Amino acid sequence: MSEPYDLIIIGSGPAGYVAAIRAAQLGLKTAVVEREHLGGICLNWGCIPTKALLRSAEIYRLAKAGMEFGLTGQPGFDLHRIIERSRETATRLNEGVSFLIKKNKIDLIWGQARIVAPGEITVGISSKSAVLPQASPPKNTKGIGRYSAKNIMIATGARPRVLNGIEPDGHLIWTYFDALKPSVLPKSLLIIGAGAIGVEFASFYQTLGVAVTLVEAAAQILPAEDQEIANLAQKSLEKQGVIIKLESRVSKIEKGTDSVNATVESPQGLFETVESERVLSAVGVVANVENLGLEELGVDLVQGVIQTDGTGRTNISGLYAVGDVAGGPMLAHKAAHEGVICVDMIAGIAREPLNKMKIPSCVYAYPQVASVGLSEEKAKKLGIDIRVGRFPYRANGKALALGEAEGLVKTIFNAQSGALIGAHLIGAEATELIHGFLIAMNLETTEQELMETIFPHPTLSEAMLESVYDAFGRAVHI
Repeated sequence: MSEPYDLIIIGSGPAGYVAAIRAAQLGLKTAVVEREHLGGICLNWGCIPTKALLRSAEIYRLAKAGMEFGLTGQPGFDLHRIIERSRETATRLNEGVSFLIKKNKIDLIWGQARIVAPGEITVGISSKSAVLPQASPPKNTKGIGRYSAKNIMIATGARPRVLNGIEPDGHLIWTYFDALKPSVLPKSLLIIGAGAIGVEFASFYQTLGVAVTLVEAAAQILPAEDQEIANLAQKSLEKQGVIIKLESRVSKIEKGTDSVNATVESPQGLFETVESERVLSAVGVVANVENLGLEELGVDLVQGVIQTDGTGRTNISGLYAVGDVAGGPMLAHKAAHEGVICVDMIAGIAREPLNKMKIPSCVYAYPQVASVGLSEEKAKKLGIDIRVGRFPYRANGKALALGEAEGLVKTIFNAQSGALIGAHLIGAEATELIHGFLIAMNLETTEQELMETIFPHPTLSEAMLESVYDAFGRAVHI
């Protein structure tokens, strides 16, 4: 066994590779163990390739509306090239992570890790490497063997959740892996689950002309979002042609040769058969906690996720967990930030636990949805006296010039202190605007300070300022 590391990180997704780079910056001798592909699900099969697909859909949507902008010509699309570009983008970033690991002098150990004792792991041959693309180890990596470290961090991420009786087969029933690379475009698609993943794929496929049906067990799509915003998103998707069935569930699946009959149960207990060429199961993800030796070590697990103290510490000394394996929200930016907090703490730098109220949520569908902090419903349930401001995109000059008049900015303030406690956007570039409110919350900015900030004109960001104005009875342009 080689000289002990200061830190071994199991997993190279956003939590793992960012934590490794931070550890190297702080002078810790660091190694990363990876069994599948550098960058994890996010870079290879999640965040990045889906956004590449959605960008293609966005351009196609705009091209079809060309007459509105004085343009002529009939647009078309090449599905193969759309998928190819998405995969090229993922590959480029995968290679970028490899470069960053090498640049920061981090050892890369390729294989399946198992924690055999506090501070010790074994690495064996990964069965995943034989079946997943981009799983070939980069040059100059270490391999199977036994390794020791003063600290071990688990950052193994998550995988698609599988519903009982709806087992994905890669042909008729898809996970989002399959939905990212269809060989042909189905005429119809049933999506089970209307969270961020389901809604994004509904937006992509509907834009390309696929008849999409969304089935959601909750009373609204995007169940984690503010109800008003979710309702606006639903109306927009339905206007585009998406059929949405709320408070419903798929109780039975019957496969044909090239189609699927799904039995959908309504909230009234009625049953309907929905026929589609493909079914996408988008019911969330489950943490990768298996085959790591956690049970033998006595690691505290609750509902399939590792319990931590908010800075990554588990109940086992020297063992840490960050990212999806440490619980929700299961988002790449949360995972990366959590990894940095954990490494700083390991290095002796005092850090506050992760504040989940300041983690932004983004949905990259059309229209985009973004939020941070409390929804109006949650604030009221907590008994907080609130002021709510709203400003529609249709009253914003830049939105009209862009041809993106559909949208709303909604802000929620504590009426007593003037503190911003929630912000919710739907519309063009919402995911790019939300960080402005997040910075304001992080700096504990008051409503007065926001109203005294000069926002450039003409920009979509002016709608953010006007929403603040509206919360305090000072709206100018509505």
